[in-house]
Amino acid sequence: MSGNEGGKAGVREVALATARFDGKDPLLKNSNARLEWASDAMAETLRRLDVRFIALTPGASYRGLHDSLVNYLGNRDPQMMVCLHEEHAVGIAQGYAKITEKPMAVAVHSNVGLMHATMAVFNAWCARDPVLILGATGPGDAEERRPWIDWIHTSKDQGALIRHYTKWDDEPRSAGAAVESITRAWQIAATHPFGPTYVCLDVGLQESKLEKEIRFPDMARFQPGSPPAPSGEVVEQAARMLVDAKKPVILMGRVSRSIKDWDLRVELAEAIGAAVLTDMKLAPAFPTEHPLHLVEPRFRPSPASANIVKEADVVLSLDWMDLKGHFELTLGKGVDVASKVIHCTVDDYLHNGWSMDHFGLPPVDLKILSSPDQLVRPLLDAVRRLRGENAKAAPKWPPRVSVALGKPRPEGVMGLRDLALVVRDFCDKREVTMAGYALGWPSDTVSFKHPLDFAGFDGGGGVGSGPSNAIGTALAIKGSGRLPMTVIGDGDFTMGGNAFWTAAHMGIPLLVVIANNQVYYNDVAHQERMAVQRGRPVENKFVGQEMVRPTIDLVAMAKAQGLDGEGPVMNAVDFAAALERGEKVVRAGGQYVIDARVDVGAPGEGDRGHTSGRKD
Repeated sequence: MSGNEGGKAGVREVALATARFDGKDPLLKNSNARLEWASDAMAETLRRLDVRFIALTPGASYRGLHDSLVNYLGNRDPQMMVCLHEEHAVGIAQGYAKITEKPMAVAVHSNVGLMHATMAVFNAWCARDPVLILGATGPGDAEERRPWIDWIHTSKDQGALIRHYTKWDDEPRSAGAAVESITRAWQIAATHPFGPTYVCLDVGLQESKLEKEIRFPDMARFQPGSPPAPSGEVVEQAARMLVDAKKPVILMGRVSRSIKDWDLRVELAEAIGAAVLTDMKLAPAFPTEHPLHLVEPRFRPSPASANIVKEADVVLSLDWMDLKGHFELTLGKGVDVASKVIHCTVDDYLHNGWSMDHFGLPPVDLKILSSPDQLVRPLLDAVRRLRGENAKAAPKWPPRVSVALGKPRPEGVMGLRDLALVVRDFCDKREVTMAGYALGWPSDTVSFKHPLDFAGFDGGGGVGSGPSNAIGTALAIKGSGRLPMTVIGDGDFTMGGNAFWTAAHMGIPLLVVIANNQVYYNDVAHQERMAVQRGRPVENKFVGQEMVRPTIDLVAMAKAQGLDGEGPVMNAVDFAAALERGEKVVRAGGQYVIDARVDVGAPGEGDRGHTSGRKD
């Protein structure tokens, strides 16, 4: 969120991921830096790929690589980010990728570390975020294994643990093969559609001495290819459908973080006169205050957004997530889609049959196998050519109706809406990158004017990813002038909060708000639903859900890891003041945590966008 108004006015491209480690670790002693070991070649490959950071939880299975990162590279490019759990390491890399669209490296310890990391790998897969994961295994040669420990930490085909939700994996058998494997893994992760990749490094290989010269590839010749672009014929067909449409709608889904692409999407909507809908689960794709953005971003369609889809005669889907589900929620299950549908996506290339994250199969009249932003550029030109001199179409929808948001209650424990209104007021006056929002966030309170105003949700729908994702996002924007901030639930914090130690350790500024209702409230709603359906006491919905007796001191947990903070903050006035105190700490380079109490019985619990599972 930022104080700038409108679509293109005042927005700018933000320089990201430019930080390099330019100091010296006080623990680091001078060492020989000769390329002598296989793991040195692996580390050198990461540097040549311009990987700036590698998040890791130390483990003996990659002790050779660890030594090379320290004593061969001097712990710079990549710089190690020590994490307290492998899930946090991958989560940090995912948060970084959400902003930069570039893979950060992660190292996980053998099979046990990979097992810890699996939830975060699944998140990155579902969110289509690029991550380069390096794992390890005990010696493949049984004669080289130490008794007991090397045996339980050695696996055959370790990549099978996550093969269903990674783009590619490998287990190279030589130093030269490892160089190529890491290069390929980086290239594949960074190629549309993005996703995590995994390379398993045999400990015996890592620790072997190089017997011949390693030839490193010219990395300029191994960059990811350009995103897939549509044919001229299909562009013309789509342009004609949209120009002829009486009620066109654009569903803005998974698109790039580039401000240039953002501007082009605005120009395309204006050239067509289309209504625009966006998804609250994803990063911003279009300015929410633009007159063509008729309804606030949604977790699930509102009656107003459903009516827009019902009236549409042509729908352009730009990699909309779960297009069939959206039609079912807006039109009704089993109801035919009367509008013509143009669906632009390359997501089909990742569908493998194990995970159902491909969603239902939508009816489509024109399928375009292209990344959305590669379509927008030529499509805009084609629309303008068909329209003649008029760059903008007359609006084809009734004007947006502005509704007053109201004010937070000044007294009493906040409801989630009160908290959201205070956050909205705070962000409107600043350039803030929100790494995440607590579940059930009232989506009419958000205002997105820049593609970096929000990083999007984790993708996999688990609990505990919020802290690590926020750290990665804050790392990516460090030095940009934007204020890094996140609002997470108390369940998210208690499950993943020890990730914040890495932020303190690495000096990554971050403002953290905990929307603390002291209960797994999402599942309270589900238990209420079950009780109503089965004629049982609704009053029992809190049993087995509350995080009380004893009350958890969340700020003490944060301070124990080196962060500053305050709370519990009980009302909107005190919360607004706490945000300003926190901002001062963060602007000075620190981390600040605010425990903001939320009353689950207060009005305005928001747009609850989920229907099943743990984080729904």
